[in-house]
Amino acid sequence: MDTANENQINPSKIMQIGMGFWASKTLLTAVNMRLFTHLANGTMTGQEIQNKLALNSRSLFDFLDTLVALGFLNRSGLKENAVYGNSDDSALFLDKNKPSYIGGILEMSNNRLYPFWNDLEECLKTGKPQNETKNGGKPLFEAIYANEDRLREFIHGMGGVQAGNFMKLADDFDFSIYNTLCDVGGSGANLSIHIVKNNGHIRCISFDLPPVSPIAKENVEHFGLGDRIEVRSGDFFKDELPRADVITMGNILHDWGSDDKLLLIKKAYNALPEGGALIVIENIIDDERNKNAFGLMMSLNMAIETDQGFDFTASDFTQWAKEVGFSRTNVMPLTGPSSAVIAFK
Repeated sequence: MDTANENQINPSKIMQIGMGFWASKTLLTAVNMRLFTHLANGTMTGQEIQNKLALNSRSLFDFLDTLVALGFLNRSGLKENAVYGNSDDSALFLDKNKPSYIGGILEMSNNRLYPFWNDLEECLKTGKPQNETKNGGKPLFEAIYANEDRLREFIHGMGGVQAGNFMKLADDFDFSIYNTLCDVGGSGANLSIHIVKNNGHIRCISFDLPPVSPIAKENVEHFGLGDRIEVRSGDFFKDELPRADVITMGNILHDWGSDDKLLLIKKAYNALPEGGALIVIENIIDDERNKNAFGLMMSLNMAIETDQGFDFTASDFTQWAKEVGFSRTNVMPLTGPSSAVIAFK
């Protein structure tokens, strides 16, 4: 046996990934209990946290010190003498009262996705979703859109998660030759807000289903952009898309199967003028399908959540775009595992 090779190979990565749910569930539980939101008001002792969150004393310090070791909390002192506070990234992204809060997606992960992923094996064997629809519940979006509080939380969470991507797109893409933009599946109008704040000449339409309109309008008015962003209601499967120089879709295409993806890309093509652009923001999987693990796992998540949805590579997108008539495509890296794939008419 090659002992030198044996010494180099170790099981640490296997253990880190295999037991990764320990760290994940610790963080998700802290977010769900709003620990970081409470600590945004100032540092607290373990006893104060125990009282605030109604915790038992048995595992209190194991829980808090795990969050210290994982880098989500800062601490001075030890155990009963310890004082806990948020780390910098927790303070920015996990305080529910800040606009930068991304915890909505983590709350949904804790309350919905975590138990559904236990049935990944069944999903792989049957090809069927493993969410609420398994037990006769409504499909994901139907359920979210039926409840205003749930919809508001979902939109707020998604807006927070995408903020970095929207800001980078607004900065990096050359909007100077375009005057109008329609964000299809515009949710809370977050993308439109970033685009117009960064590009003084452009007018936007945020297009989504009717229940979304009040939330989008609130966001637009909050930034005083009602004269530059129109919130328009419609169904992107039933209605034609509003005409614009640029059409954007953020995390829309991966919800649907190949035929629906092609239909939406075709609708975008029809709504654009010559020289217009379709910009699609997703966790685009690398063409070799061996680097963007998050994008690949997001595709597994869409299998758990939807009937036919899946994530895709830039070359997949290019094939669909050329099939409906677009002349060329390119890729623009955004933040983390996300990219924009862009098709030009």
